[in-house]
Amino acid sequence: MNSTLPTVPNDLAALKSAYAADGWCRIPFRLDAPTVERIRDRVDAISAERRPEVVHEKDSDTVRAIHGCHAFDDLCAALVQHPGLVAVAEALIGGPVYVYQFKVNLKQAHEGAAWPWHQDFSFWNQQDGMKRPDAVNLAVALDPIHEANGPLTVLPGSHRLGLLDLPDPARASGDWRRHVSADLAYTVGTNTVDELARELGTALVTGEAGEIHAFHPSIVHSSTNNTSPDRRALLLITYNAVGNEPEAPTRPEFLVSRDATPVTGTADERIGTLGATLV
Repeated sequence: MNSTLPTVPNDLAALKSAYAADGWCRIPFRLDAPTVERIRDRVDAISAERRPEVVHEKDSDTVRAIHGCHAFDDLCAALVQHPGLVAVAEALIGGPVYVYQFKVNLKQAHEGAAWPWHQDFSFWNQQDGMKRPDAVNLAVALDPIHEANGPLTVLPGSHRLGLLDLPDPARASGDWRRHVSADLAYTVGTNTVDELARELGTALVTGEAGEIHAFHPSIVHSSTNNTSPDRRALLLITYNAVGNEPEAPTRPEFLVSRDATPVTGTADERIGTLGATLV
């Protein structure tokens, strides 16, 4: 497989400007088809295992997500070091980064349940003790994502509003299972969402397999049930700024990495290249 360094956006400053304004943006390159296929195969193999990192839908054997794969799978470990992804993360955050979280959210055909409206930073701040939202989610579509198979909906600009609708600390759930299920411990209420949607509008995030989007930790977002015959797999790598790591996280390590070693963006032929296809 070709191990040539990937093409990265020529104008990272413009990408950073779009991200700062809206809290999300499309990255103008995609993973090539052979790479996506190899990652899909690896995700399928991990999903068949019985291990804590594999989370199922409530009262079901249907896999909802897999977590922390970069810690035990060589292909996922290589992916988080990919020069193109690391360059984008460093540009959007403004300095060296490490991998805070790695997961693949799976919405199986006709079974994948919704994710309520929420902000990721609510969990990272309230549960893990992350001080600042100096992190970024890079989301890679492993399947084509369309309106019927549970795409993300985001409220552009909502990342600038801080944390919303936080519960009373005494009533906040510390059970990590409520941080990865359809019954989320931290949500943004319907009234708040309706008001923000009128003010800010909404954006539906769809696209072909291999496309990549960046999301701010504080952006308000959700996704619907998968009502289609098509699976929706979305791989998310969260890069956090070096120096912003929580001091004493308590959630499992497959949800919150304890290794804050900066990633270096090493080319690795195990994952091929990032194509320069504009999207």
